[in-house]
Amino acid sequence: MSDSTKYLLPEEQMPKAWYNLAADFPQPVPPPLHPGTMKPVTPDDLAPIFPNAVIEQEMSLERWIDIPEPVREIYRLWRPSPLIRARRLEKALDTPAKIFFKYEGVSPAGSHKPNTAVPQAFYNKQEGVKHLSTETGAGQWGSSLAFAGSLFGLEVSVYMVKVSYHQKPYRRALMETYGASCVPSPSPLTNAGRAILAQDPDSNGSLGIAISEAVEVAASRDDTKYALGSVLNHVCLHQTIIGEEAMLQLAMADAEPDVVIACTGGGSNFAGLAFPYVREKLKGSKVRILGVEPASCPTLTRGRYAYDFGDTGKLTPLVKMHTLGATFMPPGSHAGGLRYHGMAPMVSHVKELGLMEARSFHQTECFAAAVQFARAEGIVPAPESSHAVKGAIEEALRCKAEGRAETILFNLSGHGHFDMQAYTDYFGGRLIDPQFEESLLEEALAYLPQIPD
Repeated sequence: MSDSTKYLLPEEQMPKAWYNLAADFPQPVPPPLHPGTMKPVTPDDLAPIFPNAVIEQEMSLERWIDIPEPVREIYRLWRPSPLIRARRLEKALDTPAKIFFKYEGVSPAGSHKPNTAVPQAFYNKQEGVKHLSTETGAGQWGSSLAFAGSLFGLEVSVYMVKVSYHQKPYRRALMETYGASCVPSPSPLTNAGRAILAQDPDSNGSLGIAISEAVEVAASRDDTKYALGSVLNHVCLHQTIIGEEAMLQLAMADAEPDVVIACTGGGSNFAGLAFPYVREKLKGSKVRILGVEPASCPTLTRGRYAYDFGDTGKLTPLVKMHTLGATFMPPGSHAGGLRYHGMAPMVSHVKELGLMEARSFHQTECFAAAVQFARAEGIVPAPESSHAVKGAIEEALRCKAEGRAETILFNLSGHGHFDMQAYTDYFGGRLIDPQFEESLLEEALAYLPQIPD
């Protein structure tokens, strides 16, 4: 095993294709359905909100999809991202485990999200689109699309979940620096937003509501398309460059992971690191794959595998996924990017096939893990990434208890430099573990769409 701390790929070794797990599933992912006809959606159904190239990738069963050279040129601003051996964390935990993390916080926007924002902006620009609308939770995705839009001369409108809009003003400022407009959601600017505000004028908002607003804007304007930062197949596809790079870098370290860990909200950063390892697992690898989610929004651990809308306003196609119900309102938390009622259909399918495990943790224990990590490794994790850190520490402590020198790989999908108020709240004892009412979850699940046989 190498003695290095950082494993850096030269730019010329950056992967030239994204990996599409849909090509290797032993059973296909159930297709998205048109909510009116209950028939599988067609490319024409998606044309009002997505460019053709994105629709083709969404439905593709090709194993490898080439990354366009203009996209790879922009990727070179931060990719390949480093793989880092967390030697000081290992020492602090007194564990025989070897801990590696893929660090995506080196991107201009500070997270993994530009991996899909850049190609989505590129494909829209190619097809003459002038304006993109989108949603964002904690602001990682919104700032990433704003960054990509600035590179391709696209106007970007971001509907930001209201609780995060007020918690994270610097994310909003970053979006505006890149030239995007940022609106707290639910807003009075759309029918979907006005309907929510009529029911609850003080609504904190949710990703499901923000998606409804952004989709409505895209569907109502000829010059506008919608861009999504997680959940759908093409987004998961674009993120797989993370795992493909990690495989090459672990080979440099003469290591193979026994456990692969990432946080799960909509599923994109988990898919990015884990899907290449799911491929290997389908070939016979014994690697364990673990998704970690917030206990306040436990989609994989408490959700039902069923067809549901991807948004609260029920404007999107129905997709089969692990869901808490489109009307479920997760309590406010600092990991705003994980406050989504559903899980990516492909990630949900991986879970249903028994190819991954899922675990949930409370907010305060994740912040405790993030602080322990920062004091050992120097990097302050985003609240979302703190869930993966917590999962990695738990696995390392298990190895200590069992006396096993396993190799742990996790995705540190973003830095927390714009999330310091959350850390201030944690140190001040003001950070709580938000709880949801079981009755509200039961009510949301009771309203899942009825799909005819």
